[in-house]
Amino acid sequence: MIGMNLLAFFVLAVQIYSVTPVIHTLNYFTTASQVAKLPDYWEAAYVDGVQILHFDSHHRKAKAKQDWVDKITQDDPHYWERETAGSIQNEQVFKVDIETAKKRFNQTGGVHMFQVMVGCEWNDETGEVDGWLHHSYDGEDFLSFELKTMRLIAAHPQASITKLKWDQDGGYYQYNKNYFTEECPLWLKKHVSNGREFLTRTELPTVSLLQKTPSSPITCHATGFYPRTSDLFWRKDGQEIHEDVEMGETLPNHDGTFQTTADLKVELTPAAEGRYECVFKLDGVREEMVTKLYARSILSNMRIQEEEDRKKTVAIAVPLVVLALVAMAVAAGVFLAKRPKSQQANYAPASSASSS
Repeated sequence: MIGMNLLAFFVLAVQIYSVTPVIHTLNYFTTASQVAKLPDYWEAAYVDGVQILHFDSHHRKAKAKQDWVDKITQDDPHYWERETAGSIQNEQVFKVDIETAKKRFNQTGGVHMFQVMVGCEWNDETGEVDGWLHHSYDGEDFLSFELKTMRLIAAHPQASITKLKWDQDGGYYQYNKNYFTEECPLWLKKHVSNGREFLTRTELPTVSLLQKTPSSPITCHATGFYPRTSDLFWRKDGQEIHEDVEMGETLPNHDGTFQTTADLKVELTPAAEGRYECVFKLDGVREEMVTKLYARSILSNMRIQEEEDRKKTVAIAVPLVVLALVAMAVAAGVFLAKRPKSQQANYAPASSASSS
């Protein structure tokens, strides 16, 4: 259950904060957990859905996930040392968060997880900015902050203690306003400038038709495309269809590209062959990628294995294990990750604030 909550948290974040060529986003994800064999704490940062930073309690060092991210040290040579020190400090705070939350929920045992998602967006044409902050505990909404209304929202009665404490602290709201309108957009603009060539590129996917068993739905799997904004759908006799079609999530790959699926429930008789086609359309690219549905073009489990034995000449779906590792990477500094370290002790994450 905790593992699924973590994956759902990650997928939700990618879905909500998708981007267009004009609007850019910077998101930080932080997770503290008590899941066996997983790091107790990890962070990740994403620009326009592409991971740029990672830290976990096993390796204890903040590092870039894309080469162009290191350009930031040209103007800030101590950037990574400061990131690492801030992450180590955050790790201690979040351990307290979990214990405080357990007390509030009267929990004496079990496996628990505390997560924070914080970020901002910037319209590079109008200059407009916005920001968001969400706390969750064991996969459920806990506390959030709205920039436009400048208010805290307690999604659970146990969060009311933190809300009351921060409501009485005028400095908290002033800091949030400054962070989401000034500091976070500043970092976002720096990363977009450093990675503009990478972030504005276009990459078409590999499209494959997959089927586990003869009675299973036929999956159209597109992987390796960028940007994220795309469309994948099925057509029959030239007309887009929605009945008997189930759309999958758009998920990130480890290399900064994305993947998605569309399942079609159909009995592939000889008369039906060639009437169905999977269509992929990428934002900014006029041409469609069309894959006709023929029995010979479907990769079954057996054929997939044969293709792997021939050095994987055909792209196949990313295993769930890889998705779990991607989800593990979902973590990143909250307010603390990007602000001066001298200010970090002033505002601890949600559940720990009342005990400080």
